[in-house]
Amino acid sequence: MQQLNSLDQLILHFDRGLRTLFGQPQNTMRPNPAQMAPENELNEEEKRLSARLMRINHAGEVAAQALYQGQALMARTDSVRENMKQSALEENDHLIWCHKRINDLNGRISWLNPVWYTSSFTLGVTAGLVGDKWSLGFVTETEQQVVKHLEGHLQRLPAQDVKSKAILEQMKEDEAHHASVAIKTGGVPLPQSVRWLMGRMSKVMTHTAFWI
Repeated sequence: MQQLNSLDQLILHFDRGLRTLFGQPQNTMRPNPAQMAPENELNEEEKRLSARLMRINHAGEVAAQALYQGQALMARTDSVRENMKQSALEENDHLIWCHKRINDLNGRISWLNPVWYTSSFTLGVTAGLVGDKWSLGFVTETEQQVVKHLEGHLQRLPAQDVKSKAILEQMKEDEAHHASVAIKTGGVPLPQSVRWLMGRMSKVMTHTAFWI
């Protein structure tokens, strides 16, 4: 297999960014969990709430995709790079599932997705530059925060919206797995101050994406 040079890598990641924001991203082709869930009737207020919550989750997957792409670009070892790429593919499953559910609810994705992607890619590159063990620690903390965030959304979704819940349950399982893989691959705990800052940044994004 031909080795990609730095310019090739940048072009490849730029293409992935465009696919994430405007096209059909590469994914694992797993079935959408919502397909197996019953179609319950939701009133207009319930649809608006579900669409807004799923918009937050879609924006989070845009950010997650950017983080993994930025970290993979800077990874020092092939094993870490491949783990990042596999996790990114699974995050794209989430991206597609959330987008489909938002459309079904007559909602829309966040207008700020390009901002979430650009800022998260930059953050991913920065984490990757620090070194693989810290980059993997960043993945672990990110995914653990996402799991807690998904648990909150599962409580907030209308009881009848079992399709959205089915998607979030699978996402929760995947995110916990990504955190476990990052730990096993060599991730180390981040300082408390960094974890706190990550949590604050996440809250800004989620609160903004709920409305915009």
